[in-house]
Amino acid sequence: MTTDERFMRIALEEARAAMAQDEIPVGAVVVAGGQVIGRGHNLTETLRDVTAHAEMQAITAAAETLGGKYLTGCALYVTVEPCVMCAGAIGWSQLGRLVYGASDEKRGFRKFAPAALHPKTEVVSGVLEAECAQLMKDFFQQKR
Repeated sequence: MTTDERFMRIALEEARAAMAQDEIPVGAVVVAGGQVIGRGHNLTETLRDVTAHAEMQAITAAAETLGGKYLTGCALYVTVEPCVMCAGAIGWSQLGRLVYGASDEKRGFRKFAPAALHPKTEVVSGVLEAECAQLMKDFFQQKR
């Protein structure tokens, strides 16, 4: 198992926690120096807050852990491609690396705001993609 797969598995745990709360199953973790320093999952229904995405929760937790708003030496692992809002937050926090699982053809930042990230942010996509995508499919099939 690669390092990216290991941390994506932790993000998947967060996504499953979201699903258990009847939230859209997206999970995220921020990693620095090989340690998880922030984690989160979607809480938009629970908090009645459209901005309470997994990435936002994880970025806020990581900034609190580090005591500062910039996450330059950190990596964000998220199960689904970030939306435009989250890509903006990723850009503002200057995350060094973004790793995501499943693409989001309808709402992903790559379609609508590919330049939203900090220019130095490395992007890796498709890590455990099938597993990440299946979790989303399962959730929405239950809703129909």
